[in-house]
Amino acid sequence: MNTLEHELEYVFADALPESGGVKEVAPGVFWLRMPLPFALDHINLWLLADEIDGVKGWTVVDCGISSDTIRANWERVFESVLDGLPVLRVIVTHCHPDHLGLADWICQGGDKKRWNVRLWISLGEYAMGRVMAAGDSSNAGGERAAAHFAAHGLTDEASLDALRRRDSYYPTLVPSIPAEYRRIRNGDVIRIGMRNWQVVSGYGHSPEHSALFCAADKLLISGDMVLPRISTNVSVFAVEPEGNPLALYLESLGRYETMPADTLALPSHGKPFRGVQTRIGQLREHHRARLAEVREACAEKPCSAADIVPIMFKRKLDIHQMTFALGEALAHLNLLWLDGTLKRKTGDDGVIRFSPV
Repeated sequence: MNTLEHELEYVFADALPESGGVKEVAPGVFWLRMPLPFALDHINLWLLADEIDGVKGWTVVDCGISSDTIRANWERVFESVLDGLPVLRVIVTHCHPDHLGLADWICQGGDKKRWNVRLWISLGEYAMGRVMAAGDSSNAGGERAAAHFAAHGLTDEASLDALRRRDSYYPTLVPSIPAEYRRIRNGDVIRIGMRNWQVVSGYGHSPEHSALFCAADKLLISGDMVLPRISTNVSVFAVEPEGNPLALYLESLGRYETMPADTLALPSHGKPFRGVQTRIGQLREHHRARLAEVREACAEKPCSAADIVPIMFKRKLDIHQMTFALGEALAHLNLLWLDGTLKRKTGDDGVIRFSPV
């Protein structure tokens, strides 16, 4: 149990939506919870009562990965929850498979092709999703991912081989992406049913993440930017090896700190909660502590990202978790390198290590 959770208010306690069902969290706002085959074993999705051009229906926010189980759950929702009304649009917060995976299928009306509607997503997320779906640059596997992590100290051949063989990871979970989309940007106001929702862009976790905030009703669909129980993964991957996503993420958190203290956050993982400002304070402290650990380790000896992983992550990691752990370790190293605290050097073994300036 994460003791920091006690500082947050879980509005619905331990009540969860049933599989293939929904739970109303505010008038016209429904919570769906779908399973994931990972250590993080679920994703929260959202169904909003809507009306566009006089047609009543629904807006879907996030979709789940492509899997028979999730498709079956959605089919039950389509048949028993929508009151015979169509989905009018699909909004996706960001391009990660658990959010974008079934977007094209839902836009086309599921198995029965009930409707054909537009995907709403930011340009950064749509473009990166298309790139990864084409198999060109998956963060989770393939030759380039293996080479990237090898350069940062992953030397175990079995792990590197497992990474190389994961070259179809993203296309398997996101088999198709709509050929057309509607672009959303920071500050846009989207009228969904009886509410105005403002797009709040965030960076660091993904290229251009879109949260949705309804100021009038103090509701925040936070996506992965603010999670109650775990820290949002912020990683440096092969596609942008000198990136500084942690600095971008910490800067992005400022957009949530001005929201009312009693805002109800609807996160993609975990349970709805109040205490967004408290949670942001916890996240900032978490990263301050991790950065201090990284500085201390690099002061003792030059460190690669692989050297930092066991300092930041005390538990045993499978290959899926290891990619995120290495990426996050490197995000902390890159922040300190790019702000001039550390320098880096490639050794004769081809591994990049960081040490104090």
